[in-house]
Amino acid sequence: MRSTLPRRRALLSLAALSTTMLAPLVSRAQQAWPSRGLRVIVPFPPGGATDTSARIVAEQLALRLRQPVVVENKPGAATVIGMEAAAKAAPDGYTLLVTGGGSLSVLPALRNNLPYDVARDFVPITQLVSAPVVIITPAGRPFQKLADVIAAAKARPNGIRYATYGAGSAPHLAGELLASTTGTDLEAIPYKGASESLVALLRGEVDLGFETLSAASAHVKAGRLRILSLNGEQRSSFAPEVPGMGEQGLAAAAMEAFYCMTAPAGTPADITARLAREVQDILKQADVREKLASQFLEPVAQGPEAMAALVKSQTAKYKAVALKAKIELTS
Repeated sequence: MRSTLPRRRALLSLAALSTTMLAPLVSRAQQAWPSRGLRVIVPFPPGGATDTSARIVAEQLALRLRQPVVVENKPGAATVIGMEAAAKAAPDGYTLLVTGGGSLSVLPALRNNLPYDVARDFVPITQLVSAPVVIITPAGRPFQKLADVIAAAKARPNGIRYATYGAGSAPHLAGELLASTTGTDLEAIPYKGASESLVALLRGEVDLGFETLSAASAHVKAGRLRILSLNGEQRSSFAPEVPGMGEQGLAAAAMEAFYCMTAPAGTPADITARLAREVQDILKQADVREKLASQFLEPVAQGPEAMAALVKSQTAKYKAVALKAKIELTS
């Protein structure tokens, strides 16, 4: 009987050769991303801080990746439509999501029937920008600083009225946080969105509002509104003369608007790591920072770990205030 040893050796050699030849092909396949265009889902209509920051970053990302990067607006159902579309997208690195902190922390804190789970269905890439939020009052009110409002609220429980965009909206939570931290009772007055809320302030229908500096700045310059405080913990470079909540001993009431980039869970780690690096480099570019500054947006070059920690802490914070104020959204 003829020995099969030489034949086995030949087969082993052929297998080794095949593996050696295949390795570069596998490596090239892994490095092929991106081989086509990317889409960035924004769960808001065109315009506004989320859409603006997404488009500024997408334009530069397309240059770096040498592929088209298209922003796709999917508004509706308080951002749930766009969020769900992103959560169910293929985790191949070709679908990204840019959204605000409300979608990532406020909604999960107030609703238990979302068709997705932020922690389970998304992987963080990086925080993009923050937008300073200011506490404002009509110019005709006597308040010159936030301490004046707190003193008035303590003297007249529920005597201070503030504008919200409805139950569970960011201004509603901001007001509840302020009331809880200062031991006061403030009355929330709901309006249909930011534009109506701002009009109510200008008409003097309410005493306080929580608005982005971008929305309030023109009216402040015209002398129709007065800024009492930044609603964030620290001062902003856009309004360095205005104190933040931290230096007033009200850090627990601080609430900031932030915007992040994420991807569907399961997106390869090497792709998300590269995206994080590219975006953080983009946010360091002088021209990008100038464009963002024109919209009162501050670049925040933080990676996935910092972003995940921020979302987690903010979600816990809003869950606590919602529980205390008995705020719960069912749809």
